Amino acid sequence: MTAFIRGFLGSALLIVAASAAYAHHSATMFEQTKQITVEGVVKEFQYSNPHSWLLVDVKDKNGKVTTWGFEAEGPSTLQRAGIRPSVFPAGTKVTMTGRPMKDGSPAAIWVVAIKDGKKYDPRAGFAVK
Repeated sequence: MTAFIRGFLGSALLIVAASAAYAHHSATMFEQTKQITVEGVVKEFQYSNPHSWLLVDVKDKNGKVTTWGFEAEGPSTLQRAGIRPSVFPAGTKVTMTGRPMKDGSPAAIWVVAIKDGKKYDPRAGFAVK
């Protein structure tokens, strides 16, 4: 195999790998400019890699409960933001703001959570101090 072909194949492999990584971390399924805010009760906190999910049961005006999922980063980023599973145990009342799914599914990127008057921003874990 010539050096040119090896170089071409190596470059192609890098492009494919980079595309897959970009697609995995893409947020294109979420609205980029719209935000929703809901009030509810924590059902479960899935504190895991690569993304954590805070599941919140939200009642509508007729009493119907819908579980909303709020996506955040993994545990290490959340820990730096002061967000641990003990902060949001099941049954905790919370107000969630997020960027909703474009398809209308009850899910969003977690922008901020408010519990007992305190704000929790998962992206604060990216801050350099």
